[in-house]
Amino acid sequence: MSAAAVGHRRGLARAAREALAGKLRGRGIGDERVLDAIAAVPRHRFTEEGFTHLAYEDQSLSIGHGQTISQPWIVALMTQALMTKGGLGQVLEVGTGSGYQAAVLATLAPRVFTIERVAALYRRARALLEELGYDNVHFRCGDGAKGWKQFAPFDAVIVTAAAAGIPPPLLGQLAVGGRLVAPVGGRDETQELMLVTRSRRGYSERRLCSVKFVPLVGACGE
Repeated sequence: MSAAAVGHRRGLARAAREALAGKLRGRGIGDERVLDAIAAVPRHRFTEEGFTHLAYEDQSLSIGHGQTISQPWIVALMTQALMTKGGLGQVLEVGTGSGYQAAVLATLAPRVFTIERVAALYRRARALLEELGYDNVHFRCGDGAKGWKQFAPFDAVIVTAAAAGIPPPLLGQLAVGGRLVAPVGGRDETQELMLVTRSRRGYSERRLCSVKFVPLVGACGE
């Protein structure tokens, strides 16, 4: 492929990302820092081969192993919920999946720690994020419900799979003043996306919206 063709393709991809950011702005995402991150991350690189033509549509897509790459609006909403005036600090992500959410977070935060239970997805996401130059992302294959105590506390925690309740270790690893966003509810129940804020007095919760996520499962395996 010629240099001109490569440049043209990159231009189209950039235009698609900017158009997606515009759609999300129209759907109520108001933090320009988050929209800039959405416009910067090449979502098509995180999708399966058969779905690349849908990469910049506002929909979730299968990535195999019973998992999905989340709808861009949900990625933006969850990221926006974690943002403070000063931006993002150190972030823990539970459920690396395709690596797309981690890439968006890494565009905004100094350090992202991400945990994936499915070994094949862990390897694929790690290889891709390293190839794309996200050198502020740290990876682990294991049970994300246990968090990553070695690097706690975290200024922000994001959980990309649903459980009946928020795992206590994640609440314990959240810094005072920190925020946690997670879907709560079973597979066949109405799930609620919850924002938890920790203060010196304890934890406060706020419902953001109804959602549908795959279940949170422990252990690292194929």
